[in-house]
Amino acid sequence: MNKIIEDLNWRYATKTFDSNQKISKEDFQILLESLRLSPSSFGLQPWKFVIVENTDLRTELLGQSWNQKQVTDASHLIVLCRINKIDDEFVDRFVEDIVNTRGGSLEDNKGYSDMMKGFLSRMDQAQKATWASMQVYIALGQLMTTAAHMRIDACPMEGFSAEGYDKILGLSDKGLTAVVVCPVGYRSNEDKYATAAKVRYNLDDLIIKQ
Repeated sequence: MNKIIEDLNWRYATKTFDSNQKISKEDFQILLESLRLSPSSFGLQPWKFVIVENTDLRTELLGQSWNQKQVTDASHLIVLCRINKIDDEFVDRFVEDIVNTRGGSLEDNKGYSDMMKGFLSRMDQAQKATWASMQVYIALGQLMTTAAHMRIDACPMEGFSAEGYDKILGLSDKGLTAVVVCPVGYRSNEDKYATAAKVRYNLDDLIIKQ
């Protein structure tokens, strides 16, 4: 079997983590780097990734997560957030980073900058929030694939109160909104879902050729 397919068959939404097993600093850094390298529309990266290390905070977040123990038992808890203020200044900062990374000048990138600003100007705040949230899910997919390749378990979670997370973690003050949560670590031997057959439709049911 192809290694990538083997990795994807191995992964599942881990329900029970072994709280005694911790991801090494080196391996966790690779997961963070995979988040940093995630693709996004225009390359704008309208996200931040909050790593909740404080055990008291994680216990408090449990109540905002339908008491799903992955939040407290996983080795690490990653909260993937969207940036709330997506405006011309946000684009300008990105263009400055392009110049710093690739060289050239701001004037060289004016056409690209104007295109991005024009795209964003056609959306209201709600539409920008939806757009940014969709970008966050791209990063989540990359994180999960990287974790599977490294045989690190993950559990993407939408079953939580974003408002509760925002309040406990002070995200609004940071200009952020929680979009999705992803505990990562190592599965427990007691997790019955680890050996359950993966339920997916056949390709013939999913692929439409035209």
